[in-house]
Amino acid sequence: MFSGGLNPRQLKQMEKQMKKMGMNMKELEGVEQVVITLKDKEIVIKNAEVSIMKAMGEETYQISGKAEERIKGSDDEDVSVEISQDDIDLVVSQVGVSEDEARQALNEANGDLAEAIMKLS
Repeated sequence: MFSGGLNPRQLKQMEKQMKKMGMNMKELEGVEQVVITLKDKEIVIKNAEVSIMKAMGEETYQISGKAEERIKGSDDEDVSVEISQDDIDLVVSQVGVSEDEARQALNEANGDLAEAIMKLS
């Protein structure tokens, strides 16, 4: 929860103060992932740690973990990205790899040319 830089005594005092103010905080167990849906993409936080704080009749969720973006509506990161022949040719000419290697790197980079080139360099 708040154990970041607090010693056990400070943590206990903080919990007492929160309780006096009618605030309650607990960890949400068993979270596999959190998905935040935006207009054109989704932010996925896998193995997220989620805390719920209840205060003044409202619930506030605190989420921590490593976030990844994906195309909206896809179920996982194995999203099929359309890779153009021009992109493949560019990667081949920049790095000197085969078309298959360039295509694979572009797929792994979700079509991001710079990332594919960096990966192969």
